[in-house]
Amino acid sequence: MITAVDTNILFDVFTADATFGAASRAALTRCLREGALIACDAVWAEIAAGFRSEEPLNRDMEMLGVRYVPIDQPAAVSAGQAWRAYRDAGGTRRRILADFLIGGHALRHADWLLTRDRGFYRRHFEALEILDPSE
Repeated sequence: MITAVDTNILFDVFTADATFGAASRAALTRCLREGALIACDAVWAEIAAGFRSEEPLNRDMEMLGVRYVPIDQPAAVSAGQAWRAYRDAGGTRRRILADFLIGGHALRHADWLLTRDRGFYRRHFEALEILDPSE
């Protein structure tokens, strides 16, 4: 099984979040035992902002077992279409395209998405299986 990892899960672990850190780390460990962990460009970039350089980022992601898998054209198209539907339905710019890229990537490249943002992804990517360690 392939698990796509959302940014919030990685932030929970890297910052040792008092509320979600332990559950997110346990979920990552469980998912890694069942298969592979992947993160797309958008997640990688958001996480990179918390590191001073590329080397510690790559080392820490490797220690967690998270592999970089870039967004391909079909995933980008899926993300763009979902974002357009969201905007057409009156969605605000509060949700940025990166959230949709993460969902489109997970839908195409993974069996499920590990995230605490289950409501958003269930609403905009109905076919995507969601794992939420906070449930």
